[in-house]
Amino acid sequence: MNDLFFATPGYVHLVWLVLATLALFAWLELGRGDRLGRFLSSAMAARLAFRQGALRRAVRLVAIAATGLFGVAALMQPQTLGGVETRSQTVRADIMVVLDVSKSMLAEDAAPSRLARAKAEIVELIERVSDHRVGLIAFAGRASVKSPLTTDYGFFRLVLRGVDPGSISRGGTEIGTALRKAIAAFGPNRGAPRVLLLITDGEDHDSYPEDAIEDLLAAGIRIVAIGFGSEAGSTITLRDPETGARSTLTDGEGNVVRSRLDGELLRTLALRTEGVYVPAGTSAVDLDAIVETHIEPLVSQTGAEVERRQPTQHYPWPLFGALLAFLLAIWLGAGGAQRAEDDA
Repeated sequence: MNDLFFATPGYVHLVWLVLATLALFAWLELGRGDRLGRFLSSAMAARLAFRQGALRRAVRLVAIAATGLFGVAALMQPQTLGGVETRSQTVRADIMVVLDVSKSMLAEDAAPSRLARAKAEIVELIERVSDHRVGLIAFAGRASVKSPLTTDYGFFRLVLRGVDPGSISRGGTEIGTALRKAIAAFGPNRGAPRVLLLITDGEDHDSYPEDAIEDLLAAGIRIVAIGFGSEAGSTITLRDPETGARSTLTDGEGNVVRSRLDGELLRTLALRTEGVYVPAGTSAVDLDAIVETHIEPLVSQTGAEVERRQPTQHYPWPLFGALLAFLLAIWLGAGGAQRAEDDA
């Protein structure tokens, strides 16, 4: 079977539950005779409680284990890409939102903070797009895919609501790392226009974002960069989540840290990928203009075709196997009970 993969591989961890349940059944089965022997003689125990043969009990345990394992395999949704290829006449855009969640985005020059303003603008942007796939990458000293490309806008908003500087384990700001993560997250080019919506204050700590430009061009990705913050700089206010106390961020020498918008870097990244730089600064962003001018024209192509391989679902087979194993386990147990009644 070529190109076998699982749509929901996370369910594989249920195997541990299956093994624990199997161990419990085995302990109960093997220890049942010993517990009766504590209170009854062997002759009386044989008359009151019928015990199946060792082989029959072993086969029953195997059937129980197979039921659980086949069930887990069905939940993982095995699929292959060997299905029929289909063509679509409608080309929609893939929009990957790459959001800076470093501590510098907590600066309050864009009220209530750069990060809060950016998240509010992203929510408005999602309400203005339709049928486009959107994804979310949060970055600071490293980058993490929080939402793969999807048309489930409710899920996207839920994930967006939860991102903050604590979402990324390493501090700093590495735009280059985020760009390379985004290229991988877009996946193979399916022919749809690709837009990378980079939202940051532009500060970068030696991650060499310019080195990713050639890879972005090769993947057909354009950058729409939105720069938040003041070029004059602003202090960064930290808030204790438990006490609510506010403090100003300082460096290792006790000096107050001031974060400045680096518009030149963002302008370079956008223009070299045939995109656009929007210097939001500390003001509100004209999202209608961004969507109409820089996103909608990308999807106005008519007659364009994209190919995709339709996944073939294979979960009915392990589901059928789980059903057969379950029926076998019931039959083996019922057979033992019937023999006990006959002997009585």
